[in-house]
Amino acid sequence: MGILRGFGIIGAVAMLTGCGGINGTPVAPTPAGLTAAPVPASVKYNTLYSFSGRGKNGAFPYSDLIAVNGTLYGTTSLGGADADGTVFTITTSGKETTLHSFQGYDGVTPIAGLVDVKGTFYGTTDGGGDSGSCGSSTYCGTVFAITASGKETVLHNFSGADGAEPAADLIDAKGTLYSTTLLGGAYNSGTVFAITTSGKEQTLHSFGGKGDGAVPRAGLIDLNGTLYGTTENGGSGSCGSTGCGTVFSITTPGKETVVHSFSGGGDGASPVDDLIDVNGTFYGTTGGGGASNVGTVFSITPSGKEAVLYSFKGGKTDGGHPWAGLTNVNGTLYGTTRNDGALGYGTVFSITLSGKETVLHSFARYEDGQYPYADLLEDNGTLYGTTPYGGALGYGTVFSLKP
Repeated sequence: MGILRGFGIIGAVAMLTGCGGINGTPVAPTPAGLTAAPVPASVKYNTLYSFSGRGKNGAFPYSDLIAVNGTLYGTTSLGGADADGTVFTITTSGKETTLHSFQGYDGVTPIAGLVDVKGTFYGTTDGGGDSGSCGSSTYCGTVFAITASGKETVLHNFSGADGAEPAADLIDAKGTLYSTTLLGGAYNSGTVFAITTSGKEQTLHSFGGKGDGAVPRAGLIDLNGTLYGTTENGGSGSCGSTGCGTVFSITTPGKETVVHSFSGGGDGASPVDDLIDVNGTFYGTTGGGGASNVGTVFSITPSGKEAVLYSFKGGKTDGGHPWAGLTNVNGTLYGTTRNDGALGYGTVFSITLSGKETVLHSFARYEDGQYPYADLLEDNGTLYGTTPYGGALGYGTVFSLKP
């Protein structure tokens, strides 16, 4: 599974089945004397829910959240009735409900969030399904649909040849869904695919590695009928044998162009999440590179003019290694870093379009979450997000933050 390489599910499985796991005792709290850095008075942070993994409850949420009529929806990568992951809902006051538990044949380890199309939700699972061969212990992943009442249907089983291990959110562009797969395709370096809501799937592009991009963890953004995204590896930059990653464009018929190849160093390296569009300019993050080699925030025009807006410093005073994309709220961008901050467990930050960055919250592990990966959701002036680890039992959280 793609999640084994980048997201640490091996350790998560050990937590689910071993000491202090689902049916064990709560994980020990943060050691005495270690507390999170003070939150600015204007920032109101709240842990809405801590996952337990017990019974049908989920565990380890990596996904973005979406809001529909005041209720939040997301996925957990493990937990649920069969420990294969869940779809869940949660109110903004913290009442959580498991909507669906995956069972292997209908998908395993959903990492991505959901998209709402006319009242039906669509998503992907990184593994599972019933076709293809993607390692000794997993099939190649699925695209699924689920109703608000929890009726789930598998729309497509990936075979490897047409893509494998989808980890990014789907987007809806004029009634067709688009996204990426981490691996599979003609060169086993990932794909861009399209799928109708009735399940007709088409591979639009197979990434080729060096020169072209490779390993697209991020989803896509639609700008005037052209799709844009990032790849973690590939491109013309020199970052060992894998390349430093790219920004690419692709037309809906499948013509792909590398818009920018990251060069590492001060330019940034390894973008792993979606771009956002702010007044015709894209903004995103890189997980590596930058002045301190712990990641950047960058801007890029559709024609490929790229600039580093901010280089993270890491350590106790700043975040490091952002794996999430950005959220635009009235011209200020918000995001998370999965490492560093006061206790080393990641941060929530804001950044202006001119590059002024502020740490809004440093995570404290079991008190409030650990290692955030997902984009933030803004709903009625409050930001919502997930952490795959931490919380009261160590199995992840849903949190809110009011800047």
